[in-house]
Amino acid sequence: MPSTIVRFGVSLERELLEKLDNYAAKNHYTNRSQAIRQLINNNVVATKWKNDSLVAGSITIVYDHHRRELSTKLTTVQHDYHDIILSSQHIHLEKSLCMEIIAAKGKASVLNELASRIIAIKGIHHGKLTMTKAD
Repeated sequence: MPSTIVRFGVSLERELLEKLDNYAAKNHYTNRSQAIRQLINNNVVATKWKNDSLVAGSITIVYDHHRRELSTKLTTVQHDYHDIILSSQHIHLEKSLCMEIIAAKGKASVLNELASRIIAIKGIHHGKLTMTKAD
């Protein structure tokens, strides 16, 4: 079903409007509507995360692929979550430094659990989970 644009008026204190305009400028939005739309969507995603709703996400990790047994441990954890992992991409940053991006879709708590298990593996230099709405 295509969305319909609805126009409406908003009353804000001048100071809050200036903050909105600063946010829009800093994030390169061409108008206030785009900024407000993004702020609302950010809130929707945060609410879905808190309410353990269906979300999509990516887990980005950086690690030394020469680290003993790290690849095996990563594969084992990912196989434990085969039902929510959609894909993964392995990127060579340097001779021994790799980045992996794991795309997943499922309940927010399960994505958090998966990310925590992966990031906790000894040898992971850095890891981050980013979630967004799945619908």
